[in-house]
Amino acid sequence: MSSFLCKACGTQYPAAEEPPGACPICEDPRQYVPYGAGQVWLSWAEVLEGYEAEIREDHGILGIGCTPHLGIGQRALLVRSTAGNVLWDCIPYLDDEIVARVTAEGGLAAIAISHPHFYTAMVEWAHAFACPVFVHEAERKWVMRPDPSVRFWEGETRDLGGGLTLVRCGGHFEGSQALHWAARRALLVGDTVQVVPDRRYVGFLYSYPNLVPLPPSRVQAIAAALAPFEFDTIHGGWWDSVVEADGSAVVRRSADRYVRAVTEPGLPS
Repeated sequence: MSSFLCKACGTQYPAAEEPPGACPICEDPRQYVPYGAGQVWLSWAEVLEGYEAEIREDHGILGIGCTPHLGIGQRALLVRSTAGNVLWDCIPYLDDEIVARVTAEGGLAAIAISHPHFYTAMVEWAHAFACPVFVHEAERKWVMRPDPSVRFWEGETRDLGGGLTLVRCGGHFEGSQALHWAARRALLVGDTVQVVPDRRYVGFLYSYPNLVPLPPSRVQAIAAALAPFEFDTIHGGWWDSVVEADGSAVVRRSADRYVRAVTEPGLPS
């Protein structure tokens, strides 16, 4: 038997003789089943044979991805704290090179993931580093590979120690979360908050690939959840997707602009 991964979103499923009949993550309106090709599955052996690690610094934080593009193409970040290292977000790949590098950096005390599009091979990672994965309770139904390593938390914030705080923002998913890193005055967001080309702003959507907006109240709720936290930088889910300064103000004015754009006549300035 083999575990199988959905090539479109990178989600790993439990070991089985055959791949699943469908991928609920892709069938949800926030994602998609690829047009033409349909759902394509890869065994874990095919993933290891067809891809390789990409490990490099990304604006001062160690980033971990894989090449060529797999799933939605994200990279994870290794967050260092006095309470132990935390892997922020996850990728659908793990090999001996990555295990050796992360071990050399001190291993992992925990994994924390923004939302279901980044769950990917989180259980594979948790087993390799004997650590828990923190996921908000609101997203329990999207965990496609259940495992005791997955720890569901409730409420609005979760202290991970070492100045690291998970913040439930909602929006993209009900339990979408961000990680506030006090020591670096940084916010790690996946695409709960989306870093966009104009770094004076960030974006918010219900579905990014399908361009479905969020209700204004949901965007205001994201801004309110993040308001108690001060941060300069915002680190998105992909290589070099970073707001380098004034992050707290960027979120506030972006939320204000979004609400104006969808509720008032004319276009935002």
